[in-house]
Amino acid sequence: MDLAYLFKIGIALFAIVNPIGSVPIFISATDGWDRKQKLRTANVVALTVFLVLGASALFGEGILDFFSITIPSFQVGGGILILLIAINMLHAKQSHAKQTPEEAKTMEERDVIAIVPLSIPLLAGPGAISSMIIAAQESKTFVDQLSLLIPIFVVAGLVWLTLQLSNYIAGKLGTIGINIVTRLMGLILAAMAVEFIAHGLSGLFPTLVS
Repeated sequence: MDLAYLFKIGIALFAIVNPIGSVPIFISATDGWDRKQKLRTANVVALTVFLVLGASALFGEGILDFFSITIPSFQVGGGILILLIAINMLHAKQSHAKQTPEEAKTMEERDVIAIVPLSIPLLAGPGAISSMIIAAQESKTFVDQLSLLIPIFVVAGLVWLTLQLSNYIAGKLGTIGINIVTRLMGLILAAMAVEFIAHGLSGLFPTLVS
């Protein structure tokens, strides 16, 4: 698979996952924890993000086949979902498509905070999962699908690094800085969502492009 395409996938995935935008939530969720507890939580979050997105890339096609969902339909549906997340990011808001109020309440449960909601659905949410399934569907061979693990691994590593530096990042960027980064990521994500929708519509209605 073309390295330029993998780079494009990585940028889009980083925009969807948006670890920098999740820094305030991580800080709030781990408030009062010592450095060792925060380190362990960051490790679990990064590993969970990698496993969830990797499984989506490798087995997403089988899941779609099981439910008899066509690729163009999933592209349109996934694109709309990603666009909704992007719109919320452009307003520097946390999208309910990634985290519902009910899921946010589970942050009080420290034993599961690394998995829910920090990993799922805050970082490895429906938008990220959808983008990886779509990317896997566009891969021509199984080797190409395996190569998608490269940008997933890089993004998971950036998630780990960002959470490790959460206090430093929050202190340097401040609320305004984090909001600016979130908006920039939302703009990139919106463009990718439109592309997903356009590809899906061309598959559902081939006469539109003829």
